[in-house]
Amino acid sequence: MHTELLKTVFWAGMFIVFYAYLGYGIVLFLWVTVKRGFRKTVLETHFLPEVTVVVCAYNEKDWITQKIANSLALEYPVSLIHFLFVTDGSDDGTDTQVQTYPYPAGTQWQLLHQPERKGKIAAFQRAMQYIGTPIVISTDANTLVNKEAVQRIVRHFSDPQVGAVAGEKRIAMQEKEGASSAGEGIYWKYESTLKKWDAELWSVVGAAGELFAFRSEVYEHVPTDTIVEDFYLTMRIAQKGYRVQYEPDAYAAESSSVSVAEELKRKVRIAAGGLQAVVRLAPLLNIFRYGTLSFQYISHRVLRWTLAPVLLPVLLIINILLAARGETLYQWLLLAQVFFYAAALAGYLLEKQKMRLKIFFIPYYFCVMNYSMYAGFVRIIRGNQSVLWEKAQRSV
Repeated sequence: MHTELLKTVFWAGMFIVFYAYLGYGIVLFLWVTVKRGFRKTVLETHFLPEVTVVVCAYNEKDWITQKIANSLALEYPVSLIHFLFVTDGSDDGTDTQVQTYPYPAGTQWQLLHQPERKGKIAAFQRAMQYIGTPIVISTDANTLVNKEAVQRIVRHFSDPQVGAVAGEKRIAMQEKEGASSAGEGIYWKYESTLKKWDAELWSVVGAAGELFAFRSEVYEHVPTDTIVEDFYLTMRIAQKGYRVQYEPDAYAAESSSVSVAEELKRKVRIAAGGLQAVVRLAPLLNIFRYGTLSFQYISHRVLRWTLAPVLLPVLLIINILLAARGETLYQWLLLAQVFFYAAALAGYLLEKQKMRLKIFFIPYYFCVMNYSMYAGFVRIIRGNQSVLWEKAQRSV
């Protein structure tokens, strides 16, 4: 291939990869910094609508009583908060623990249980038939929510333009935990920052299932084969013209995966779901129709799920070809790429030896994330990514 064409492809690819992972964050920061000078948002702190907290739990006997206690500790008027627990398919006694829990007098709670397991989205949609409150808050069974979370979330709904609110996901980072804790924790801190800026610009690009809320009136049926239902649901709300806001002071905390191998199970599923969502949300790629939302969606999600992972090996190959032609710049760039992937390999080997050098875990986690996109693509093509997924083992 002609040298000049190789260089053009190389630098275009470098720009896309840099923009997908870091550049968009820089653009976003500059944009919202300017915007802050022109607009201040004032939230109605006394807005207290009725809410229903939905917890879908599958075989969570080790967590469910702690989750119930955590839910009951939420600081919100007892008369305005309802709790709905769905334990479909659980055969470890999760439903019994919900049924026999000593709820305080006046607690409004309900248990839904059926023996058949159809997946989280099917359980959630079954729960929606029993909800009569204007606001629904969904939270995972294995996460703990701060007691002010509901108050922090619902104040955003005083703005009629807000259709959903994403809470913050936090990963407990402990010294005894290795690559998974370091990589996952740093990744989510970065993601949380981007979500905060996304919300300031216009809308969060999809909420995490650990904690999010939406208006009952804007909810729509989600196809039961949807893999990442939380992302799809909130993006459909945004597609209707509503904003998805972000509330960092409402957070759900969970421990990291016990290992990168366990975290990879979740990453591959999310990758498969992300690719599925790109196809199903194809209209959102039309920036002439959806404007800022399309810009955010393409920049924050689509590039990371499509072009960026594909370009990484392509850039390495082209860099080798250009370096072999004797140009010093490309030889130094190749050395930098080799050093990065060597650091990722070192992170892998150190995790195997249970050693903790986080400087190597970050490139390792980055490579794992991008590998998961390839694995997720294979699952989508083969049609073997079920909505009934195997949970990653979490650190205690």
